[in-house]
Amino acid sequence: MASPATPYDAVRRRPDGPRPLDALRVDVGGPPALTRVVADHLGRLGGRVRSTDSGRIGVDGAGFAPVTADTAWGAHGSGVEDEATAQAATGVMAVHGRRHGSPRGLGVDYLATATGVLTVQGLLAALVAQARGAEGPRRVSTTADGAGLLAVSQYLAAAGADEQEAVELASGGPPFTSADGVVFELETLDPGAWAAFWGALGAPADAIRAGWRPFQFRYATACAPFPPALHAVTRRHGIEQALRAAAASGAEVCRLRTLAERAREDDGADPWSLRPLLPAAPAAPRPAPTAGPLAGLTVLEAGRRIQAPLAAHLLGRLGARVVRIEPPGGDPLRGMPPACDGVSARWLALNRGKEAVEIDIKSPGDRRRLIELAAEADVFLHNWAPGKAAELGLDSADLAAAAPSLVYAYTGGWADRIADAPMGTDFMVQARTGVAEAVRPAGEPPAPSLMTLLDLLGGLHGAEAVLAGLLLRERTGHGVRVDSSLLGAADTLLAPALDRIRRGDDPRPPAGFRRPLRTSDGWIAPGDACAEAAAAHDLGGMCTEDALHRLRSRGLTATAVTTDLAALFHDPRLSGPIGRDAHGAPAVPDPWSLA
Repeated sequence: MASPATPYDAVRRRPDGPRPLDALRVDVGGPPALTRVVADHLGRLGGRVRSTDSGRIGVDGAGFAPVTADTAWGAHGSGVEDEATAQAATGVMAVHGRRHGSPRGLGVDYLATATGVLTVQGLLAALVAQARGAEGPRRVSTTADGAGLLAVSQYLAAAGADEQEAVELASGGPPFTSADGVVFELETLDPGAWAAFWGALGAPADAIRAGWRPFQFRYATACAPFPPALHAVTRRHGIEQALRAAAASGAEVCRLRTLAERAREDDGADPWSLRPLLPAAPAAPRPAPTAGPLAGLTVLEAGRRIQAPLAAHLLGRLGARVVRIEPPGGDPLRGMPPACDGVSARWLALNRGKEAVEIDIKSPGDRRRLIELAAEADVFLHNWAPGKAAELGLDSADLAAAAPSLVYAYTGGWADRIADAPMGTDFMVQARTGVAEAVRPAGEPPAPSLMTLLDLLGGLHGAEAVLAGLLLRERTGHGVRVDSSLLGAADTLLAPALDRIRRGDDPRPPAGFRRPLRTSDGWIAPGDACAEAAAAHDLGGMCTEDALHRLRSRGLTATAVTTDLAALFHDPRLSGPIGRDAHGAPAVPDPWSLA
């Protein structure tokens, strides 16, 4: 197939520059909850979007062969029929509920949002393949239960390791409350700063020592059983004292903001930005038809924690060769327990199949070597601290001089959109943007989920932005800089709640929303539309199977709540099987099906 006839001057120009879907038509049909993000993001990328009743999404025009997408909650007849049942079946309720000691549903449509972003990824990947001269996939399929498995993949990896990780289901973690009633989140990655902060407030030494490990590992375990003494300490001090202690120690404190506050400051910006760099027609070898739409492309990743590694992992699942930049001696997180065959199970969840090269970015010689590697790559992706790349001479302008066809991708915290922004970590962004309020139903105090919601959704946005950048590169002949952020992920997730605020409606769901119902041997989750009717039934003395039968016989949607992630391996409700990689670690299925 010939490449689409889309040279630079054929792409519709806009005041802010060309966009990857300029001059393409986009038809959007299907479940509104699952297609909200699809319509919004494809429109922001330049597509001419219209709604249809076809039940399917289609993209074509400007010389591209049509690509279609369909999206669903789960497999037909599985009982996974909406956000609540998808969260229940895939273990999201179990992980989010660890801090409560029992499964709890997220008050936001998290899996619907993730499914929408994944659908956009699949469509963009198919168009990238066509733009490079390949046949490419013509149909993309996604499901919310597939998105759910991806969301819990790190927790599932730990549950399926050679030695399972002990997870203590207990309350006690952040946020904290000051003497004057201010609820705040605390963040530091430095044990010295942790000790200095609490020492300045007069916390007992044994509580400081006991609190560091659960605080540090809350990112990995989604629970944080802190000593009660730490909460007692903050309740004896005003917020100004906590702020002073943070400033003196190097820790950071962020007051939990409300959704109303976020709505007032929301600038309506895109969740990512794309900026053409130097003109340079890239070489585009034709990929093998069965090797994935990104076959033949190389991604150079300098990522840490979750956001950038996940973005690169998804690009790899689409066929790209991924090369990780690791420090001398290799990534220390490879050895983080629990392990499979001697390798960290969590690390494998995000990094299996990647190549690695050790680079000391503090060394001028190694930095030159990195630039040489970038000159041979298609994408350079990193999530270093703000300003670090420029300080090292490795920013987009620096690399464009040596690699003008490069897609330079930065996945950060705030995208320079919040003037007083704290550290750009998952829980701080949840606190600052109102996510901490949105995930809890009305009547409950706000608290960030200890499940890394925004790191994962930010990683999805990062891969989406790279794919958009690759398509723009192919259509314009320019290298491209793309930026994505946890803030952009939060805005995508919160869009429905912020819209309700602007209409004058209550942005939070009613009390008890997505609260599973107890049975004699487990939990069941009623569907969103029938939660109130299901709660009217006394199910406490019934086993889960009988409780489900009673509700379903009355026309109510419900499914069992997965509480043991290891049970997902054999769960017949799931639309795709969970496998094992070469190390024996759990490997969730790809979140899209491409045909």
